[in-house]
Amino acid sequence: MPDATPTPIPTPDAPPGPPQNWRERLSIVVEAMREMSLESDPESLVRKYSVRTRQLTPSDRLVALSRRNIEAPKYRVTRASIWQDKINPWKEPHRLPVLEGGLLGELIYGDEPRILNRIELAHDEPAREYFEGMGSLVFIPNFDKGTAMNGVILMRRDPDAFVHEKLPELVWLSNLFGRATHNLVLSAELDKAYQEVDSELRYVADLQRSLLPTALPKCENLDLAAHYATSRRAGGDYYDVFSLGEGRIGIIMADVVGHGTPAAVLMAITHSLAHNHRAVAHDPGAFLGAINRDLASRYTRDTGAFVTAFYGVYDQRTRSFLYSNAGHPLPLVKRCTDGSSFALDEGRSLPLGIDDSVVYESATTALSAGDQVVFYTDGITEAFGPDRQMYGTARLQRAIEDCALTASGLIASILEDLETFTRSAAPDDDRTLLLAKIR
Repeated sequence: MPDATPTPIPTPDAPPGPPQNWRERLSIVVEAMREMSLESDPESLVRKYSVRTRQLTPSDRLVALSRRNIEAPKYRVTRASIWQDKINPWKEPHRLPVLEGGLLGELIYGDEPRILNRIELAHDEPAREYFEGMGSLVFIPNFDKGTAMNGVILMRRDPDAFVHEKLPELVWLSNLFGRATHNLVLSAELDKAYQEVDSELRYVADLQRSLLPTALPKCENLDLAAHYATSRRAGGDYYDVFSLGEGRIGIIMADVVGHGTPAAVLMAITHSLAHNHRAVAHDPGAFLGAINRDLASRYTRDTGAFVTAFYGVYDQRTRSFLYSNAGHPLPLVKRCTDGSSFALDEGRSLPLGIDDSVVYESATTALSAGDQVVFYTDGITEAFGPDRQMYGTARLQRAIEDCALTASGLIASILEDLETFTRSAAPDDDRTLLLAKIR
């Protein structure tokens, strides 16, 4: 799309000459700067600039040119004061005349400011209509990366109407305004691109959330609750709960390295692999091993990406918990029968996706009525307070000490404590919690 050259558009009621008093000129300039500082639309900015600058640099005609995004020696006429129908060059580029050669082509491709005290046209001048009745002109190039990509021509009916002493100031001011307008155009384009990307990320985030459980299984002696929040539109945390039959419940908590869309994609792959290997989900070590082989051999090899994961199987009949850990933060247990606390720290090995030959071992622990188990991602424990101290596991452990709370009440307790600790600062990592309370 061509750029509109930001230059004044004279009108028939333009004053015959610029103000001679410096106070009058300063007043015009200050008012122009005030008006333009309020604008965000480049076309409106150019028009307001034109109204003010025609008071300082009177002219009988204006023609603006651009050779941006067009093959030489062609160029576009982007503005002309003789046009009855005003065209917005940014929104209607298809309506701009495309010409080649002639005096306009000589000026825009000449790359230099020029004053012509006598306008003389060749018999085959392709832009004759723009010069009719004019006696002299000044050409002001607007540079971009060292080349006059745009330019403006101011014309007067009289010959010898422009003086060289004012040419440096005209070139300077026109180019400064041109850069400001160009930056405004880029800002608008950037904002539009951001809105498009954000819309796509919202869609990705919605798709990602659809992969999470819509409801947690109902268990006779297990109360479950979960919390999931991404630091961006989409994230890399993943949790799931499987009903395995015969009173067994599978619980997985995983975290993809990184943030945003790349992490969300790998999270979706991990979700798919977890569901593909449900046949071995009764055996935590075998289950993580199967996911790891597929990840490492097909998706993450040589990428540096990996996934930390914890998976465990709770047996409602025996209240036993069989689990395996692939480099994930250790779940914490609060025993409400004797007040003790401990971490599920056995069965640990490398994260998923690093080495497809890793063998994952399983460990087991006996849980009792009243026990509270919190599964989490490191976005919880590695959240920072204002003093740059981390939330940590000790504080997380204290947040689940109230044995009178339900699973959802315990999650609310953790989140409230985390909010207090961080002073409501926006998270810089995804935060996921799953709370299991043995009835």
